[in-house]
Amino acid sequence: MAGIVAMALVAAGCSSGDSSDQAVPVVRQSAAASPAAPGTTIREAPPVDPAWPRWGFTHTGVSANNVTPEFEQVVAGALAGTPMLQNQHIMGFGALNPQPRPREFYWEDLDSRTNLMKRSGGTQVMTLCCAPDWMKGGPEGPTSDVGWDEHLEDAPYPRHFDDFAKLSAAVATKYRDVKYFMVWNEFKGFWKDHSKPADFKGYTTLYNKVYDAVKAARPDAMVGGPYLGFDSNRTGKSELRGAWGVVNQNALDAFEYWFKNKKGADFVVVDGASLTDAHEMLPDAFGALSKFSAVTTWLRERTGDMPVWWSEWYFVPEDNTTWPEPMRLAVQAASMIEFAKSGATTALYWNPQAKEGTCQGCMWDPRTGATLPTGKLVSDFTTWFPAGAELEEVTSSDPGVRVLAQPRRLVMVNTAKTEVTTTVDGREFTLGPYEIRWSDR
Repeated sequence: MAGIVAMALVAAGCSSGDSSDQAVPVVRQSAAASPAAPGTTIREAPPVDPAWPRWGFTHTGVSANNVTPEFEQVVAGALAGTPMLQNQHIMGFGALNPQPRPREFYWEDLDSRTNLMKRSGGTQVMTLCCAPDWMKGGPEGPTSDVGWDEHLEDAPYPRHFDDFAKLSAAVATKYRDVKYFMVWNEFKGFWKDHSKPADFKGYTTLYNKVYDAVKAARPDAMVGGPYLGFDSNRTGKSELRGAWGVVNQNALDAFEYWFKNKKGADFVVVDGASLTDAHEMLPDAFGALSKFSAVTTWLRERTGDMPVWWSEWYFVPEDNTTWPEPMRLAVQAASMIEFAKSGATTALYWNPQAKEGTCQGCMWDPRTGATLPTGKLVSDFTTWFPAGAELEEVTSSDPGVRVLAQPRRLVMVNTAKTEVTTTVDGREFTLGPYEIRWSDR
């Protein structure tokens, strides 16, 4: 879904509460997931090990280290207030070619990003994608403009799978502060036509070589895959379906093959959008979010409750649709509730890129570095609903208000475009259109 530039999102203010009092949430988790869409079964959310990082974001083409040292200091300081997981690709998405020639490495961009992650207290993750040009039929040397524009997402040729595995091991060896590694990104180059089966055998061969190489270099590293997009449509033949649509069976087949034939994995990685490939929100923007719970549950059932990571997730149509700012934030908050209730271990927000002007959906202002409402929302969930937080079943008298609660704190999301008065946790609240309200208990 991500491609080379992030999707356009609209960031804006609505009430997101105050999480300045950094209380320690109670550990253990035991809450039923949101009501399942027809055709899906949602089981009780499993305990999520507190050692796993739950919320975070991915750095993209422009991040805080690409402006000025003063700007980076402001952003790093704000992020350090609520440390969270931060992800960076080894090539593209803000990093130049790390190995322009077989025996020549270029680490400057990755050094800059990892330094930002360290300064901001982030738990570091790297996505082992993409591949240098010479591994995929291009020339040696720095990547050209044509290489970036037309070939960034090409997969390495099979004869260079070992070379990419060695590069991945070199990355893991150099960046020993990075604990988590995701292998490749959305089957790029392995699945060009989603109406047909993916080259899951090719991807799995690459994955296994990378897994072995990284584990040999860093036995302590945590490695996951297949970072596969679970795209969906309105109709189709598939074992995974609901009111939100039908997951492409080709995606399910690719996952099943990888899972059966992988050398090993510490966690499983997927991504996807709540919308269909035709930008349809079924039955509506909020109802479509149940896809995230359905996919998470399907993955847990297939893998024996292995940790499930959502490396990216999307909920706004990528067809130049714009929503009122409070609505976009409300849909994002409701999607994060779905992840928490369905037992997803980790969810990474794809932070849009901008170096100047306004930035729709950015976590911080590209002009000042000040935290924006999207960043505050991710921070609040990181504070109050980390892995290990004990979820408690709290309902709303108005079903249009979604609630997520732990023993000391809860969040409410009004999914209506009108004001709503509701009773939650024995108290009456009046929420504005699409308002997000945090409350102590």
